[in-house]
Amino acid sequence: MTLVRIATVVEGQGEVAAMPVLLRRLAQQIDPQLYVDSPRPHRVPRGTLLRAGGVETAVATLVEQVGTSAGILMVVDADDDCPAKLGPALVERARRSRSDVNTAAVIANREFEAWFLAAAPSLAGQRGLADPLHRPADPEVPRDCKGWLSANRVDGRAYKPASDQAALAAVFDLAMAREHSPSFDKLWRDLTGLLG
Repeated sequence: MTLVRIATVVEGQGEVAAMPVLLRRLAQQIDPQLYVDSPRPHRVPRGTLLRAGGVETAVATLVEQVGTSAGILMVVDADDDCPAKLGPALVERARRSRSDVNTAAVIANREFEAWFLAAAPSLAGQRGLADPLHRPADPEVPRDCKGWLSANRVDGRAYKPASDQAALAAVFDLAMAREHSPSFDKLWRDLTGLLG
């Protein structure tokens, strides 16, 4: 088994727990001979990351923690930004500041939880969600994916990223998400590149 280290920058509390789970699952699908060592994600609020010096500081912090041999993956919600513009801009900034580090940026369109919506049928009955659970026609269009998850719970509770995101990341159907979410497909492709 080959060890590969991937450090991540995330914006939300839920992603801090969910990203290592998701990265390990994806790596297992991409190449079962790899073991991904993913240290605790570096959490940077979106506004801080996007402002001048934000990406550069985040990358410098991770390089200080894990060295230059680790790949760095930034995962940010698009919200209302265009992922095809925001992602390359973040990578360009990261590479300008540390050209010696392999860096990728994936912009979840619109939110990380859109990836769950893309694979909604596979989450039926999980974490209080309805069974059956039907995927929205275009899972990357809803602006409030967290609200969609809350509205589709039958246990009377709201979706909470800090307590639900990692649990859902551990069970949603990766192939289904990839098929129905272009931004999740980009995560798959970018991680494949970082894994070498």
